[in-house]
Amino acid sequence: MRNLQKLAAGALDEVLAGAALHQVLPRRLQQLQTPGERGALQDIVYGSLRQLGRLDAWLDALLERPLTDPELGWLLRVALYQLAYTRAPAHAVVHNAVSAAGEGWRRGLANAVLRNFQRRRAELDKLADEQPTARWSHPDWWIAKLQSEHPAHWQAILEASLLHPPFTLRINCRHGDVAAYLRRLNDAGLPAHQTGPDAVTLDRAVPVHSLPGFDEGHVSVQDAGAQWAARLLDAQAGERVLDACAAPGGKTGHLLERSEVELVALDVDAARLARVQENLDRLQLKATLVAGDAAQPDAWWDGRPFDRILADVPCSASGVVRRNPDIKWLRRPEDIAQFAAQQAVMLETLWRLLAPGGTLLYATCSIFHEENAGQVQAFLARHAGDAERCPLPEPLSDGVLLPAAEHDGFYYALLRKT
Repeated sequence: MRNLQKLAAGALDEVLAGAALHQVLPRRLQQLQTPGERGALQDIVYGSLRQLGRLDAWLDALLERPLTDPELGWLLRVALYQLAYTRAPAHAVVHNAVSAAGEGWRRGLANAVLRNFQRRRAELDKLADEQPTARWSHPDWWIAKLQSEHPAHWQAILEASLLHPPFTLRINCRHGDVAAYLRRLNDAGLPAHQTGPDAVTLDRAVPVHSLPGFDEGHVSVQDAGAQWAARLLDAQAGERVLDACAAPGGKTGHLLERSEVELVALDVDAARLARVQENLDRLQLKATLVAGDAAQPDAWWDGRPFDRILADVPCSASGVVRRNPDIKWLRRPEDIAQFAAQQAVMLETLWRLLAPGGTLLYATCSIFHEENAGQVQAFLARHAGDAERCPLPEPLSDGVLLPAAEHDGFYYALLRKT
């Protein structure tokens, strides 16, 4: 456990200095020998980031003066997370943290802080609940933005964003339906329930290769909210379809599972396109993969219009922070305007590639207005003569799917070229 605590503390230090979690964590996971150790480290790092506002408040209250040793600070936050949110034996957490702290005053301070936390837990929880950043474990500006833009739902959004994300599968309709796959899961001793037209959520996460039919392409891991994209675009057999910003390929696979289309999967990152190909190979499906920038089609487009376009544009990812908890601490308010400007350019550019009568699905994993309804309203105002918005079914009548226990947060707008 000592090694896990130090590895986790180092990862938090790097992330809060500005590095992306998806780049930091793999290097540390490679240093561990067993799946159990790797799973524990991932839980500690992700969980500590989800609850970082609360951990900060606890630590501040437990210290008589500000800590000038950042390394020790991250170690203590990790240990506090373990004491509060994991089943690790408390005596082992404290012992290993004290040992990892080093010698002299560092060792004494670690012991005092963690023992004091155990004694004062109820008092510390009350103190944290009085501070919005600690209560909700999000930056103050983020909380204020949600209060302004989602006044009736901001607390539910924040509560959902602190949950462990669900382990949801997409059933490949070419190999059966949800009911049949639920029976397969039951036979395998894996309790699950339906959470969408093609979605089942397991009671607990398991290694993907232990899932019935996973290696044969019968199922894929995909959030239930993300599964709306292919269904809303509703590409028909024989149509020419562009999946812009396709990597890692979840929506690409879903589009092809649903219909025999001529699909171009585009992504600016050639390395990430390799993951798209891996997913397609497992699903035994085919698409044309193109490395290129959706905002600069002259470098890759052959001039043939598309009947359908999925514009899953870069965004703040404010709807998926429980899966990417580093985002809420690394984002800044000014980032939202930068994403919105990038989205506007991509939307205009991709619209030129759409055939008359064709449809474009604008999609984000954001819940911020500038990136969603504000973006679409501005686009429709600019294109009053050649664009109309199509109605969406419930629960997406306004395009917004707010984060909830069984799905992440997304935004969808279906636009038809007239």
